[in-house]
Amino acid sequence: MSSFLRPDLLTFQAYSANPPDKTPSQLLDQLDTNECPYDLPPAVKQQIAETYVTQIQTNRYPDGSHADLKAEIACYVNEMAGIEAIEATHISVGNGSDELIRSVLIATCLGRPSSILVASPTFSMYGILAKTLGVNTIEIPRRESDWSIDPDRANAAIAQAQRDGQPVRAIFVVHPNSPTSNALSADEIAWLATISDETLVVIDEAYYEFSRQTLVGQLRPNWVVTRTFSKALRLAAHRVGYAVALPDVISIFEKIRLPYNLPSTAQAAALTALSHRKTLLAVIDEIISERDRLATAFGQLASLRQWRSDANFLYVRGANDSLNLAQLATDLRSKGTLIRHTGGGLRISIGTPTENDRTLANFTALLADA
Repeated sequence: MSSFLRPDLLTFQAYSANPPDKTPSQLLDQLDTNECPYDLPPAVKQQIAETYVTQIQTNRYPDGSHADLKAEIACYVNEMAGIEAIEATHISVGNGSDELIRSVLIATCLGRPSSILVASPTFSMYGILAKTLGVNTIEIPRRESDWSIDPDRANAAIAQAQRDGQPVRAIFVVHPNSPTSNALSADEIAWLATISDETLVVIDEAYYEFSRQTLVGQLRPNWVVTRTFSKALRLAAHRVGYAVALPDVISIFEKIRLPYNLPSTAQAAALTALSHRKTLLAVIDEIISERDRLATAFGQLASLRQWRSDANFLYVRGANDSLNLAQLATDLRSKGTLIRHTGGGLRISIGTPTENDRTLANFTALLADA
């Protein structure tokens, strides 16, 4: 391999997404990426299409300021949280949340000895993006009883990194966490509030609309909340994410992002989705009800162990070490149910009622003799 490439990237394992394909007999139920199981309503799609045809000039660059979108996002954040504190200056928009994660790493870590801290299992892209930028990642294990973060263990890791000359510049937490589906506890939030202003705390609220828990009303100088349009707002195909933080922090993100990072079509789709948010979010109650229905049913399967979910997915492991979860995921795929084997367990996105019926039937059949 060419010597101009960084040696550490030669053995680097990138994020792997399961391809949407077909089994010999049926379309797979895609329950592995925590999307909303429902596409945009045809009328909303038509509105986006009409915007493209009548308003977007494809020979012109998109609005690099995202001014209209930032203003609408600020209104949405305030409305959902019951606050009035957030303005457009509190918002930065990214090409998916992944771009915002990378902006955090560039703003806090590059050009000096640095580390980030994550509590595993958690969203793998924090560590993956850090590695692409040559940033050290410190992982601490979560408490298996409830998948919470142990503040004492975290503080010890932060202190050790300082002694090692690679201080922790950013801490990443998900609220609720993926893949384990638990929201931050009051103790964890209190711990995050004690973190030194020398470290940025990133609170990933990708599943906020399902958990209905947010920290945007408690922003601190060293906190940033990230969110996405890819889940509840059904725009995974358009890759729109946003960050909420105090204006001083946002101004740095605005310096780092690429000038035209969000295509005109994506901005139009996001604005349209926000204008129809009541319609799009109306299915949340059904998804939560289906989640609880599946959780109750999985509770009857003696070979599985599960934890309480605050999100639109469930997380299970084997009740004992004899259950081969990787094989179970493969067998489920052969039956048409696509889930994600990650973090030492299985993450099962909540689908439509029909998809959930098939998921339960497939689990039950495969675990009958387990």
